Order: sequence, then structure tokens, then C-alpha cells
Amino acid sequence: MTRPEPPSYRVAEAAVLLGVSDDTVRRWIDGGQLGAGTDTAGRKVVDGAELAAFARAQATAVPDPSGVGRSARNRFVGLVTSIVQDRVMAQVEMQCGPHRVVSLMSTEAVHELGLAPGSLAVAVVKSTQVIIETPGGSS
Repeated sequence: MTRPEPPSYRVAEAAVLLGVSDDTVRRWIDGGQLGAGTDTAGRKVVDGAELAAFARAQATAVPDPSGVGRSARNRFVGLVTSIVQDRVMAQVEMQCGPHRVVSLMSTEAVHELGLAPGSLAVAVVKSTQVIIETPGGSS
């Protein structure tokens, strides 16, 4: 079984994936912080594995304000943006950096936690099933 060739990304694509401008990616390349080669058309491209390592190194987590130790590693600190509730259940939506996280919980839990739009909260995800998808056509 052969390993697939790692993908490479044009500067504009790398910028979208990193959430920055094309110019920022070019500055990182010119400054030697991010390596780049050229594709067959002569455009600058960044190796996918190098881009992933760079993205991980650049990522800064918002400190978890709860101070609670737990086994779940997937914690998303953010702001509550919306709560839709009835007498029994509630849907709580949070914005955690660029990620939208939605949780279903009891209305009682919403009240006990004092959740309201604008509240600082931590979404904790512990799951035995995580689905990973790739863009269409990949196999």
C-alpha cells in the first residue's frame, strides 16, 4: 500500500485555512517562517504537512477559566450567543473562536449555570465517535 502524496496549497488557499490574508502568508514565506516551493505553473505553494505543523504552532488556545481538571481534551472556550428553550430542554449556541458549538441540555441546567447570551463558558467534548470528512472526490 503506497502512501498518498501530501497535498500542497497555493498561497491564497493557505491563507483561507489559516484565517489570515494572502499578504500575511507571503510575509511568513519571505521571512522564512513558512517554507514554500513552486508548482508546475510557477506559483508559490506550501507543502500540506508543513502548513499543518505551522498551523498547530500558531494556534493559541483561550485559557480555560474553570480551573477544573478533567479527562476530556477537547475544550472550547467562548461566548454564549443564543439560547432557545422551552419548559424542559434548551439549545445553547456558543461562538468559540471561529467555531460555532451547539449543545442541547435541560432548561434546568441553563438556569443552574446562569447561562445567558454574552456569558463566558467552556464547551467540553468527550466523544467516542468523531467523523472526519474530506472534500468531495477524495478517496
